[in-house]
Amino acid sequence: MSAKAISEQTGKEFLYKYICTTAAVQNRFCCATVIADTDWNRLKQDHPWLLTERLVVKPDQLIKRRGKLGLVAVDLNLEGVQEWLKSNLMTEITIGKAKGILKNFLIEPFVPHLQEEEFYVCVYTSREGSHVLFHHEGGVDVGDVDTKAQRLLVGIDEKLTEDMVTQQLLVHVTDEKKEVLASFIVGLFNLYEDLYFTYLEINPLVVTKEGVYILDMAAKIDTTADYICKPKWGDVEFPPPFGREAYPEEAYIADLDAKSGASLKLTLLNPRGRIWTMVAGGGASVVYSDTICDLGGVDELANYGEYSGAPSEQQTYDYAKTILSLMTHEKHPDGKVLIIGGSIANFTNVAATFKGIVRAIKDYQGPLKEHEVTIFVRRGGPNYQEGLRVMGEVGKTTGIPIHVFGTETHMTAIVGMALGHRPIPNQPPVAAHTANFLLNTSASAATPARTRNTSFSEHKLTTSVTDGMTPTSNVCLSTPLAKATTLFSRQTKAIVWGMQTRAVQGMLDFDYVCSREEPSVVAMIYPFTGDHKQKFYWGHKEILLPVYKNMADAMKKHPDVDVLINFASLRSAFDSTMETMQYPQIHTIAIIAEGIPEALTCKLIKTADEKGVTIIGPATVGGIKPGCFKIGNTGGMLDNILASKLYRPGSVAYVSRSGGMSNELNNIISHTTDGVFEGVAIGGDRFPGSTFMEHVLRYQDTPGVKMIVVLGEIGGTEEYNICQGIADGRITKPVVCWCIGTCATMFSSEVQFGHAGACASQASETAVAKNQALQEAGAFVPNSFDELGDVIKFVYDDLVAKGIIVPAQEVPPPTVPMDYSWARELGLIRKPASFMTSICDERGQELIYAGMPITEVFKEEMGLGGVLGLLWFQRRLPLYACHFIEMCLMVTADHGPAVSGAHNTIVCARAGKDLVSSLTSGLLTIGDRFGGALDAAAKQFSKAFDSGLLPMEFVNKMKKDGVLIMGIGHRVKSINNPDMRVQILKDFVKQHFPSTQLLDYALEVEKITTSKKPNLILNVDGFIGVAFTRIYFIFNLCGSSHYLDQKRLKQGLYRHPWDDISYVLPEHMSM
Repeated sequence: MSAKAISEQTGKEFLYKYICTTAAVQNRFCCATVIADTDWNRLKQDHPWLLTERLVVKPDQLIKRRGKLGLVAVDLNLEGVQEWLKSNLMTEITIGKAKGILKNFLIEPFVPHLQEEEFYVCVYTSREGSHVLFHHEGGVDVGDVDTKAQRLLVGIDEKLTEDMVTQQLLVHVTDEKKEVLASFIVGLFNLYEDLYFTYLEINPLVVTKEGVYILDMAAKIDTTADYICKPKWGDVEFPPPFGREAYPEEAYIADLDAKSGASLKLTLLNPRGRIWTMVAGGGASVVYSDTICDLGGVDELANYGEYSGAPSEQQTYDYAKTILSLMTHEKHPDGKVLIIGGSIANFTNVAATFKGIVRAIKDYQGPLKEHEVTIFVRRGGPNYQEGLRVMGEVGKTTGIPIHVFGTETHMTAIVGMALGHRPIPNQPPVAAHTANFLLNTSASAATPARTRNTSFSEHKLTTSVTDGMTPTSNVCLSTPLAKATTLFSRQTKAIVWGMQTRAVQGMLDFDYVCSREEPSVVAMIYPFTGDHKQKFYWGHKEILLPVYKNMADAMKKHPDVDVLINFASLRSAFDSTMETMQYPQIHTIAIIAEGIPEALTCKLIKTADEKGVTIIGPATVGGIKPGCFKIGNTGGMLDNILASKLYRPGSVAYVSRSGGMSNELNNIISHTTDGVFEGVAIGGDRFPGSTFMEHVLRYQDTPGVKMIVVLGEIGGTEEYNICQGIADGRITKPVVCWCIGTCATMFSSEVQFGHAGACASQASETAVAKNQALQEAGAFVPNSFDELGDVIKFVYDDLVAKGIIVPAQEVPPPTVPMDYSWARELGLIRKPASFMTSICDERGQELIYAGMPITEVFKEEMGLGGVLGLLWFQRRLPLYACHFIEMCLMVTADHGPAVSGAHNTIVCARAGKDLVSSLTSGLLTIGDRFGGALDAAAKQFSKAFDSGLLPMEFVNKMKKDGVLIMGIGHRVKSINNPDMRVQILKDFVKQHFPSTQLLDYALEVEKITTSKKPNLILNVDGFIGVAFTRIYFIFNLCGSSHYLDQKRLKQGLYRHPWDDISYVLPEHMSM
């Protein structure tokens, strides 16, 4: 979500701190907050003006029209304020449908003034720029300012001047106040833009001889601008709408969302409700809420939320366990239902996300059964079959009733099942497995392809059109001439910004299955590496695509490119898109990133309109033109492309906001018509780069499109332009339209849905109002989303009956091999691993050492010795052994600069070599004779002891063989000057080790050798070697454990397989 309301106190603090104006702003920072447990003595110390000023007190909880509701007390002293709060603080009141507790109040100085000194000022953002509203009469009785106020539109990148304010807004203001007001309004506007406000209203604004007073203020800021405004904003607390509590679980999910590249949202509506949802996708989550409310479940709907953007297994687990914990707090006499729904995913691995949900269900299986929870699941997308199988299995193993359905079932059918409005099938149809779509097993298809011999532009609708409908905003009834009607063709060439190899491969596979002659992607741009080549597949063949460091080189070398697909992050998407629009060859840009600040998006839109560029997005998956071109991950995996017949054009064009719901539309349209001609998801932001109307007009002017489907949603007024277009005869093709978000009018408090733009600020922006207007204008509007497919089929069948659409025989597409990684994910193939390891696993949510998660390692405070015990010996060592390992590391951390390892490291470092090179040089010169006798000592002493040789026999044998005894001897230390390192270790071993036979044997050898020469002592290497009985190792903490592991597993010679190597050789050139 983007625009979020802030408290009045926060808004005023921003204004007092950062406004720049010559007007004297009074009572700066004179705001005191009171809650139930406020310490009044401390409050008076922090705000001494409370004792000297007359005061105003009012609730600060996003309540509108507080004065008319009697919630403002004025002209009181502090005692009067306290007395008034006794009867108001923590009291429950009802405002409209919302019932809530007054718990947060604001105290400010009272400002005596006359009625004629009150004014009204408001700034809000639209697609065209920022609107400034001013009225010379303010206060509680200001009335309908939308009709009475003076207006001024400040266009994108334009500046507001005092002359503009004076001439256009202050026409009814007396001369003595014009200068002050003009300066203040300009300063307020600059503040509005600098701090990325989306709405700011002051009513009343009081201007007296002393200066300017901000009495009441309401504001919203663009939360996506946090990365820009954080230094000025600080940590902003966003209060919940009045009537809804702020729950810690909501804050927890919001924190997860902020730390994730995915989207995680949760709003609690009724924690005691029996209907809970866990829906994937911003658009789908709204559709499920609509359907629940349509079927009478509004009073029992417990939550709204969504997860999307390919969250990890751990993130999904955290999200799921939060919901399961909430829904098992309190029992319901009728039991509870959990709806795990979603549209057909474009790129999210359904099975991977379901693993997190399954883990949570297993953890909560006891409470779920105790609370009689029944779970209904419907999902589609990559690997959804495996996800559904796993979900069904957990139902069987836990005994929890879990009903699973795939794409063969309408998206919202499970809601009717959960609420008892439709029967639950005993054996739901099983959709074909992903792999089946990759084999050409069918010569015919259920859905025929189309041929067209008539342009529908000649057809006139016979449905009635309501005359005289007034749109709520100015309507543009023609697409700018500079913009192309046809965005994509079979010859479209694109550049992809970002290292999105999976998306690019998906585009190339789509091209191949559409029988394109050449790949649609010709290059990639990735600023973080140098120019290079990236390997992809074109059918069975490997190809190389160039990757450029900068855009100028890419555009220069590929002049035929006219589309850019921008996968840049939200922080760099604006700059990269603006740079792209400098090149006139680019006609279409898709911006995938979600979270671009609205002000920056509006600048992109302005530039695009000036240059005739069509922008799809931001916050979108893109669009698709079957048989021609697809943007990034649009349409999902190849199995969905084939199942929805997206490899060839149909007759139906659609436009939606939601990317996930666009894939659901692909599914619905393919089952009810001859398929999709083109589909675009314009994105869920308040101001998408292109509008519904732009695309509808393109479809109207495209002969191949015979009918149009629009999936609108709550928020904005763009759908009214379609109404006007139908009424004026500009749009003559049948339009099937449904706006999601009808549930919003049933909620007692405002709910911000998953899309940033999905929030109504006035009655005309509600989904209910827009659906009614569309129906009155002549569009085909179903009664609910459930009926959307039926209405599409009705319109399509009518066009077929009239001969406008003539279905044709299906032509099977070429087959595309499945990628090995995806085939393995689906469990279709197996391949012997090249390596084996038994000590460490880093693939899951956390690192595992010899079966123990890293969190457990730290929880049990195993220390370094315990970790090495797991890695070296694959078991937990006793505490004394762990301590001994750590002691060995401590006493051998450094041997001084004279030993070979240190010496060579120093020489290499002084020669200018890097750390790794210098260290490697030192390690390679450590040997048995100098600095590394540990291994050899362990071998020699162990062999002698196991052979039954007496210590004297061992010494004599080694002398006879001419072999030095490793671990014996020291250059400095002697029997008279013992090595304290050895003494410390020996004392510990003697005290804690249960057996020291080999050590005792070595000490007997030491007695013999020192009798010959006092410095022939058991040195530290020898001591450690015999203490670690029979364990031969190298003190290299990074690799020693893997060395030991490979020896233990008896792994042989490794040679890399040829089929895992791409031999990219120059072609043969004849002399």
